[in-house]
Amino acid sequence: MDLITSMEISASGLSAQRTRLNIISQNLANSQVTRTAEGGPYRRKVPVFSAVPFASHLTRAMDTPPYLPGKDPRRGVYIQGVYQDNEEFKRVYDPSHPDADENGYVLYPNVDVVTEMSNLIQASRSYEANVTAVNASKGMATKALEIGR
Repeated sequence: MDLITSMEISASGLSAQRTRLNIISQNLANSQVTRTAEGGPYRRKVPVFSAVPFASHLTRAMDTPPYLPGKDPRRGVYIQGVYQDNEEFKRVYDPSHPDADENGYVLYPNVDVVTEMSNLIQASRSYEANVTAVNASKGMATKALEIGR
């Protein structure tokens, strides 16, 4: 695997974690929304990642050219999709709320702030790890160029 490929893989990780951070912040921002355009409370969104197996990178490194017809050109991590979490909504007794039902209960989003914050920390650390990997690849490329001096 060459240095460009390692940077592509790290860049795909950066992009995936950025998307994850955006979805987490969207979940946190809507954690109290009881009425959406679709009707009902906001539903938590969850990104699903997929990865091209590392073995395919090794096989691809042996192939020339790097992208053969019929082979998956993606490298690293990519977002397979963003899905709605189907957990039940939180029922809270608040008869003064405008969205309360006839028994006084309000349905709140299925967003748990503690879970979202721990996911936020994990995504942030993953992002930092990918930045470190990009910087390491950049450093190796710089050192390789210095060999020719």
